[in-house]
Amino acid sequence: MSLALLSRTGASLAATVADDPVSISLLAGGNDPASIKLTTDLANSFMKANPSVKVKVETRPGGTDGDNLIKTRLATKTMNDVFFYNSGSLLQALQPDNQLVDQSDQPWAKLVTPDFRKAVGTSKGLYGAPIGSTFNGGIMYNKKVYAKLGLSVPKTWAAFISNSQKIKAAGIIPVLVSYGDTWTSQLFVLADFANVTAQVPDWSAKYTANKAKYANPPALAGFAHTEEIYKKQLMNRDFASLTNVNALKLLATGQAAHYPMITAVIGNVVQSNPGQVNDIGYFAVPSDAGTPHATVWEASGAYIPKSTTGAKLAAAEKLVAFLNSPAGCEIQNSAGTVAGPYAISSCKVPSGAPALVADELKYQEARQTGLALEFLSPIKGPNLEKILVQVGSGISSTKVGADLYDQDVTQQAQQLGLPGW
Repeated sequence: MSLALLSRTGASLAATVADDPVSISLLAGGNDPASIKLTTDLANSFMKANPSVKVKVETRPGGTDGDNLIKTRLATKTMNDVFFYNSGSLLQALQPDNQLVDQSDQPWAKLVTPDFRKAVGTSKGLYGAPIGSTFNGGIMYNKKVYAKLGLSVPKTWAAFISNSQKIKAAGIIPVLVSYGDTWTSQLFVLADFANVTAQVPDWSAKYTANKAKYANPPALAGFAHTEEIYKKQLMNRDFASLTNVNALKLLATGQAAHYPMITAVIGNVVQSNPGQVNDIGYFAVPSDAGTPHATVWEASGAYIPKSTTGAKLAAAEKLVAFLNSPAGCEIQNSAGTVAGPYAISSCKVPSGAPALVADELKYQEARQTGLALEFLSPIKGPNLEKILVQVGSGISSTKVGADLYDQDVTQQAQQLGLPGW
């Protein structure tokens, strides 16, 4: 499949959609400024090329609230005609074979990477097109703060704590915690997973078979890191109410030095603090072994529910195809802000990508990366973010939190019918 064909697909959209006006709805991947701008710009460009199709953009909350909204709409057949959502285990929890339209026969499907295909498909079909780039989880940091204090990027956890204590002594917030958006509580655990697999390569397989637990090393480390930041008072005082968007502003302006986060959120910095985007760098969660590995997330996906039928289905398929056409790629580069390599060959990383993308690529070049657990196992308990808020707020200990999460995933594993549970 050539890019020329994909280009022709995008160019002929207006001709192939029925002349009769049709309206479809598109659910964004969140309600933050970057998600809203990307989704709105894509919809507007698509409508310009397809005047007979009207696309209504709707937003949704992130985290568990957003997950529950999507599950409810799918169950009640009220889902938007197209929706942006995670790939990997969270997608598998939606039972895609039963609830989503198979898109494996679409022209763009032959252009996606093998890893992405695994993340949005099953043995029965391919259910999503990539939207946005791949991205890493780890520590976003302010490079100017590091330069001012003469600090080096830490490779061990002890060095990270030492840096954080020096930053605190300088009157700067060492580690941003933003439990106003509860999903952000998970990063020390989720972004540490490449370090887990570096130590135990088959950990995800053992975990899926109920033979490995978070309550035991090496996976326990992420819970311990979450608690240690609280106990050593290395976090902001308003940790319970600070939001992700406002935390990024503090990081960009140098009022804070570290933020455990996924690099996909750099788009919000482009919106709020464009002049400071390249002041933010990235490093992997430091490991006790001193050779940290960067945890990689696959791109999110654009999905069509089976409740979308008839003329709406035809329009929805054209919209999904448009996302990774030349025009769609251009918008993803300009409005979406690239946070890593793309998962489809039709889109390329622009030369003006944020500085932290170059930091991510260094780990790829050194072969010090690993996929996030959600792309290696279908198991992800729904209450991890709430459990980690408790651990990170001093309400629960490391061990209690890890035990609670191991209990949390049991019910999901049983619902999925996995052997050994």
